[in-house]
Amino acid sequence: MSSILVVDDKDSVRKMLSETLLAEGHEVETAKNGHTAIEKARQGRFDVVLTDLKMPEMDGLEVLARIKEADPLAAVIVMTAYGTIEDAVTAMKQGAYDFLTKPFDPARLTVLIDRVLQNRRLQAENELLREELAQRMGYNQIIGSAENMKEVERLVKKVAGSDTSVLFEGESGTGKELFAAAIHHLSPRRDKPYVTINCAAIPRELLENELFGSEAGAFTSSQARKLGKFEIADGGTVFLDEVGDMDMSLQAKLLRFLQQKTFERLGGTKTFTVDVRVIAATNADLKKACEEKRFREDLYYRLSVFPVRIPPLRERLDDIPKLVEHFVGTYSAELKKSKIKVAVEAMKLMERYNWPGNVRELENTIERAIILCEGKFITPEHLAIRLPTTEEIRLREGAGLREVGQHAQMVAEKAMIQRVLEQTRGNKRKCAQVLKIDYTTLFEKMKKYGIDYHQ
Repeated sequence: MSSILVVDDKDSVRKMLSETLLAEGHEVETAKNGHTAIEKARQGRFDVVLTDLKMPEMDGLEVLARIKEADPLAAVIVMTAYGTIEDAVTAMKQGAYDFLTKPFDPARLTVLIDRVLQNRRLQAENELLREELAQRMGYNQIIGSAENMKEVERLVKKVAGSDTSVLFEGESGTGKELFAAAIHHLSPRRDKPYVTINCAAIPRELLENELFGSEAGAFTSSQARKLGKFEIADGGTVFLDEVGDMDMSLQAKLLRFLQQKTFERLGGTKTFTVDVRVIAATNADLKKACEEKRFREDLYYRLSVFPVRIPPLRERLDDIPKLVEHFVGTYSAELKKSKIKVAVEAMKLMERYNWPGNVRELENTIERAIILCEGKFITPEHLAIRLPTTEEIRLREGAGLREVGQHAQMVAEKAMIQRVLEQTRGNKRKCAQVLKIDYTTLFEKMKKYGIDYHQ
């Protein structure tokens, strides 16, 4: 139930407004002068304050200023029988929600009160969403005590307060987007839009439309004006993920925007100016791409004013237990499974694994393990990972064409045997017939490849 404070020096007005608002289901308190109103505002919180403008000792504008000082979120509506445009402008400049001229229709007042309360609900919901977003994308989600991660955090905190362009470099799954969001939420732009766009996921012709917008008729299928991401994010931050995949011709337009902060919508001639901070990320070697003429060198230097490299998970293995604990807690709660722990053997396996997919792969592995786990412990069987064999390690370290061919043949044979065994439901004689080998050879290969199939 909403609470409303009515401030007027006339008893009849206070009574009329109080009865009207009580009939609408609101809680109402009254004050016959500004001093009483201020005292009540300090003692309790009101959603709406209705105050007369012309009152002895303290007028409505002073009441407005003092109420806003006590509670900046209170919506103040100023009423007067002597309304002028100047009074309205002054009241609105000082923070009034609206201005009513007496006499007014009570129905108009109730509609206005409903609008105020709806706006307050939306503000509260937006604040909750902002806090939730900050929790999901902010610094409390960045887990790591390894020295190389501490250095990244130090750099992020240092650059957050400026408008400098930042380029995050690192493998897929290292959390570049998390650090980009952290910079926005730590910056003076935190209350403005934060817009992300994946340059690798959108075709070139559509990406230009997404970034800069278009006028109606710019395309055969475009029936209305479309605002681009830079225009939407005015005052805030745009995160360009996988910027290395951007088309060369579009890179030129992006470079001009970064230099001048201006652009034209597709199909339009009007030039727009916006204030946007750009943060970019890539898993590609942009210096090499510049040498190969696949990425503009001038754009690279414009984006990488402040480059930050995010280390892969294999370079911060000491952080794995903390990350595992975090993801186990997150997905246990999400999947409504309580008291799940990680067995020692499973943790050792994860600490020895190379994690080519980095933190994202670790998160997906834990989510899958939580789903599969029916007891209280996650075991190695629940993890969709395995350590490489000695032969695979040797091949990675450098091997000749013959060794590579032999290894590929072994991998293909093992996969083929497993597939045919599935098709024949474990019937080894049928499997040998399909593979066109004798029964003994099948057994030898199953033993060699560690295939233990039971129907």
